[in-house]
Amino acid sequence: MESRNPSTNTTLTLLLRLHPSFSTRVGFWKRHTSKHPGSVKPVPGKTGATGNMVFGAQYSHATSVLEVERLRALQMDPASWASEHNKSIVDDDYDSNYDNHPELSGYQTLPAQDLKDDSELDAGSSLSPTTPSGPTGLSEQMSKLMKDESFSPVKNTPTASGATKDVSPSSASTATGNGVNSAIRAVTPGAVDEKTAPSGTPSGDIEGMKPNARNIMQDPLVILRGLDYETAMGDLHLIGTEHQADAVYALQRSKQKARFLKFKDMLQQPVVDLDVLRKLSWSGVPTAIRPIVWQLLVGYLPCNSDRRNVALERKRKEYQDGVQQTFARGIEGLDQTIWHQVFIDVPRTNPKMALFQNQTTQRCLERILYCWAIRHPASSYVQGINDLVTPFFLVFLTAYIEEDQDPESYDISLLPPEILSAIEADSYWCLSKLLDGIQDNFTHAQPGIQRQIVKLRELICRIDAPLAAHLQSEHVEFIQFSFRWMNCLLMREVTLQHTIRMWDTYLTEHPHGFSEFHLYVCAAFLTKWSAELMRMEFQEIMLFLQDVPTDDWQEKEIELLLSEAFMWKSLFHASPMHLGGSK
Repeated sequence: MESRNPSTNTTLTLLLRLHPSFSTRVGFWKRHTSKHPGSVKPVPGKTGATGNMVFGAQYSHATSVLEVERLRALQMDPASWASEHNKSIVDDDYDSNYDNHPELSGYQTLPAQDLKDDSELDAGSSLSPTTPSGPTGLSEQMSKLMKDESFSPVKNTPTASGATKDVSPSSASTATGNGVNSAIRAVTPGAVDEKTAPSGTPSGDIEGMKPNARNIMQDPLVILRGLDYETAMGDLHLIGTEHQADAVYALQRSKQKARFLKFKDMLQQPVVDLDVLRKLSWSGVPTAIRPIVWQLLVGYLPCNSDRRNVALERKRKEYQDGVQQTFARGIEGLDQTIWHQVFIDVPRTNPKMALFQNQTTQRCLERILYCWAIRHPASSYVQGINDLVTPFFLVFLTAYIEEDQDPESYDISLLPPEILSAIEADSYWCLSKLLDGIQDNFTHAQPGIQRQIVKLRELICRIDAPLAAHLQSEHVEFIQFSFRWMNCLLMREVTLQHTIRMWDTYLTEHPHGFSEFHLYVCAAFLTKWSAELMRMEFQEIMLFLQDVPTDDWQEKEIELLLSEAFMWKSLFHASPMHLGGSK
């Protein structure tokens, strides 16, 4: 079949003559169905019974409604659908495999006249949480769905007396006694009854929860009371201790104990000296005190202890009020474009970790991401932001559970609603603080990431010229592999625990740890694989960099990576003229 555009074949012929590897690269992207960052990939489809085009992942936001209706026709329980749905759409490479998912490949979009046009969607993407809904299309189907008794959002919520009461959307907006989670849960699609403990339940009766958890929620310094060195530092990595003499091991433990005591003494001061705290935290923060240290470093907690508890209470209430107002009208009152993207991204977040596949956690993440998006219309929600909230959520969870509990597999639905609300609110505000420094990574055309990729290429040309020349000879563009490194802060390349260790250092590199210092970490990360990459061709390079072998990494590899990044930053950051192309 001849091409519709006569110039297409001529262009391809010219490209093949000028760049013999062009056909190889085109074949690579076709075989692996990967989206080139910043490109538009047509989604293969077929014609449905009504003659409309059937889409894969690039379906309209009405598909979530159609999915529920389809499963209801098959008499499948919505709760069981939720867990099955989560398993089916997880994918680390954004929407690449989601396009071809067999369960989502047969949906028809609504007729064009039923969908909002671009101007209406733009008008709805404001700070107002109550976007008007039209009488037809998606809004009509959502109204029908919410009124359907088989998908009723009414929940049996436990009360302090142990009895149950119905919570509906109309009462959810005014409910306050059981915290944000119980008040807002009713308007979240796919929500299931959760085993949250009543407010009157003693903390000691909840499995894995600290007896003083409610006191910690009100005053984070309670964590330090009775905290000993072995509890706080026992999980820290000691480089090479299994091969060292007992005397050397004892010396390292002694140094770490002295360092822990400095942390403890610093946090108990009436006013915390942030400069000293940053120096202490650069080499890692003990797990037991990481929640309060992170909140101080990110600027969420005041340094003055007299203002700390009042500020916490005020910020948490501000977030709870915002959530209740935003979700007061249920799903119908949300910006459907934003909500749809959040709704499909949350189940993909850390798909192999039980904590983030828990329904309670996913409802929290949905509220955090949606509320942040509508309050930041310049960027709104962008894929990748869902990853950035997870370190905060996991770290703040550790403040309330016993040290012998694994936070990655802990059943968070066991916690009381007020503690869940505190974890959610703290995660929201700390995520906001982080994104304030890198928001241009997520605005239109993502200029922050584009600048970082250019700088990364210049830096590699300077510190590893042979590798840079080899990548250029194989026609490997830096954007093809480093876009995700910048967008997700290397979270797809290392484990969450290693990410948390890296963030200990990032937070101390104030105020550009997640932008400037991260650039040098990416440079150190790439040059670490220089010897392997020099022996590879284009296809091998791309496959290798999309799945870098870091599964067996220990904390010492992260420490070395951060140290090398600090070295490169010390050499080049203050002397930009050393980098090619810099002015």
